[in-house]
Amino acid sequence: MRSGSTASGDDIPQTHAKPEPAMRPLDPARPEAPSGPDSDAARLEAVRRRDPAADDRFVYSVRTTGVYCRPSCAARPARVENIAFHATPQAAQAAGFRPCRRCRPDEPPRAVREAGLVASACRLIEQAETPPDLAGLAQAVGLSPHHFHRLFRRITGLTPKAYADAQRAQRVRTELSAGASVTTALYDAGFNSSGRFYAAADGMLGMTPSRFRDGGAQAQIRYAVGDSSLGLVLAAATDTGVCAILLGEETEPLVADLRARFPRAELVPGDAAFEATVTAVVQAVEQPGLGLDLPLDIRGTAFQQRVWQALRQIPAGQTRSYGEIAAILGAPGAQRAVARACAGNALAVAIPCHRVVRGDGALSGYRWGVARKRALLERERPA
Repeated sequence: MRSGSTASGDDIPQTHAKPEPAMRPLDPARPEAPSGPDSDAARLEAVRRRDPAADDRFVYSVRTTGVYCRPSCAARPARVENIAFHATPQAAQAAGFRPCRRCRPDEPPRAVREAGLVASACRLIEQAETPPDLAGLAQAVGLSPHHFHRLFRRITGLTPKAYADAQRAQRVRTELSAGASVTTALYDAGFNSSGRFYAAADGMLGMTPSRFRDGGAQAQIRYAVGDSSLGLVLAAATDTGVCAILLGEETEPLVADLRARFPRAELVPGDAAFEATVTAVVQAVEQPGLGLDLPLDIRGTAFQQRVWQALRQIPAGQTRSYGEIAAILGAPGAQRAVARACAGNALAVAIPCHRVVRGDGALSGYRWGVARKRALLERERPA
């Protein structure tokens, strides 16, 4: 007899397994009229479509092979008269059927398994003293380097190296903020030499390590406020790139918000040359679907960086729920953490947190007001 990796096998001898009486085989001569998602006809249609949305509603068995499968199983379809449905994998096994080796219906869904592997890899990166290499990470989770790299990027929106870099950057920020010396911070973050650390410092911190440790002292941030149809827009930039895009009704609260983010930096009103930056930022607010073609100085924790990277992957005119973003990151229970990361975003429109909605599609939780969120989404909708 063949292995259980196929759900069809009409050429395989019949086993003695029989489905439980409550789940009779289908009669193709008398198809049942659909009466809901749990009718035999609806289940059969889900099997024919290989519908993954039905995987948590039932499994189906094939009398001639003694195997049971998920509705989404990619195996060759069996004949209708050989199929029976079961509410759970346990019911199918109690009736004498064994799980398919291809779709593995007795294990968590593939998406959950993959998310678990990526989450394990993230923990390995976070706990490592120095960034582990791709081959080592892939071996640790039982995948080939190529497959692991693609899977990690698809789920988190980052490559393993980018995630490790973000984790190291967070370690540096934590150490320096606690008053550690630059030497201690660089070695605790896993840098093997000061040269490599200083080469990466501007990208991680947006300023020299000593200035970051001092709360941005002596760092210069240029800013200016422009008008838009959604109110005032404050644009601020370091030498690295735009570090803040804030929306509001009055200038003073916007400047106060900027000052609170960089308490010891030198805030300098933008000169005539900075007007081009302000104009580009206002244009992005007026036409958010076009994006902002300017370098950014993005600062945040490793998790925030992952969330914000995922937000930048949402196409203009589309939305994602907090739960969907959490699932993309391989952390399906982290909806609240995703919402907090959205609230901590200082780069309105450039990091499009306005494209994240509640699970029921309702608009809520936008840092700069639900009315602005609605207006931005309406501007992105196709004409």
